[in-house]
Amino acid sequence: MKAVYEVAGITKQALHSHRIRRLKRDLKAQEFFEQADDIRTEHPVVGCRKMALNMVCRGWGRDKIEALLLCNGYRVCYPPNYHRTTDQRKAFYYKNLIEGLELNNINQVVQTDITYYRIKEKYYYLSFIIDVYSRRIVGYAASKSLHAEGSIKALKKMIELRGAGNLSQLIHHSDRGSQYIAQEYRRLLNDNHITPSMCKTAWENAYTERINRTIKEEYLNGWEINSFNSLSKRLKQAVYHYNHKRSHSGLCKKSPVAFEKEINNMNASVRPELKLYKHIENQVRESN
Repeated sequence: MKAVYEVAGITKQALHSHRIRRLKRDLKAQEFFEQADDIRTEHPVVGCRKMALNMVCRGWGRDKIEALLLCNGYRVCYPPNYHRTTDQRKAFYYKNLIEGLELNNINQVVQTDITYYRIKEKYYYLSFIIDVYSRRIVGYAASKSLHAEGSIKALKKMIELRGAGNLSQLIHHSDRGSQYIAQEYRRLLNDNHITPSMCKTAWENAYTERINRTIKEEYLNGWEINSFNSLSKRLKQAVYHYNHKRSHSGLCKKSPVAFEKEINNMNASVRPELKLYKHIENQVRESN
């Protein structure tokens, strides 16, 4: 072997050191992919950027981790959404009351929306209600039609979770879908002293629009779902993972539930503030 080392122009010690370094790299790579697979098990279709924020690899930064994930088969491709879920045939609208608001606590503004979920050739519908301040999904439901039943079920869950009688300062913001002006839906809002608000365009309802995509593309699309019953079970699981385990950069990398627990003991003056959107023309008008 000494002659082989001489021909190769290396020493035995150099070869041994190289083997040790290679073994360490292999072990680090194995640990890296085990972390990635564990995250994908709980969050099946989470994006590489979000994965990189939650992975810990000594000596590797977020950008390097994200690049390695993208180059090793973890990239997620999102299909376009062509299915319409908003019915605006009834001209019964509320004013937009949330533009420019500054939030510093939960139970101030919730947003709600409906998205579709396709199983084979059949469409089902998912209703979500999100607390804008904490990003927590406070109400959800799966339904077989676009009628108001699914939205009503989600609203009842929100009222049960947040506590009836404690919602008099809450603004309920939605698009102009007919579900939100159904008699039973408006009665629930009124009975709990919740103020309705509506938007004209989708981006004015951006927080819950984002939830639609996140739940479908990071969770449901990564699981085998072949019936309405399995969709309902997986939806419950997805909402739990989102609320309790998925970190948010806007919440100091905490989950919505962890963030709510943290701010619960904070004085209002030191809680982080969240300022909602404002139309450009209104900003110009105020500055003048």
